[in-house]
Amino acid sequence: MYKRILVPVDGSEGALHALDRAIELARSLHAEVQAVFVLVHPAQLVDIGGAYVEEIPPTDTTSRTATSVLDEARERFARAGVVGSVRAIDSYGDSIVAVLKRGIDEFSADLVVMYSHGRRGFRRLLAGSVAESLLRGTTIPLLLLRDITEEEEGAAS
Repeated sequence: MYKRILVPVDGSEGALHALDRAIELARSLHAEVQAVFVLVHPAQLVDIGGAYVEEIPPTDTTSRTATSVLDEARERFARAGVVGSVRAIDSYGDSIVAVLKRGIDEFSADLVVMYSHGRRGFRRLLAGSVAESLLRGTTIPLLLLRDITEEEEGAAS
């Protein structure tokens, strides 16, 4: 079945949830997992049809954060007794989706496990949907977990 599972991680609770699901799958399938952190250097403004809109900042993508997040992934692999590796990939101006597709190819992944922020409306338009774009841009299966923490926080406000 699946032998090489790639998991994009960014330090969020949703990504850690996806990592845990990937570890469970890897343990049951005797598969290998790779946690990937994409280092992004975002622009400050986005041009949408001549109007400049402040870009919604992504999760902190500094090298220090990448190290911390990937160290956590290593610890989870060790605790679960699964074969796992970690990797930080610099975007060099490419989209997150392009970087993840490159990571999928280089790792020879046969499954991606990731989460979706669950953004809707104008926020989704500005931020895009990495999960949706990756789903459309790759031929391997994608196990998509929904991160409902933002919706829960919004409902509580």
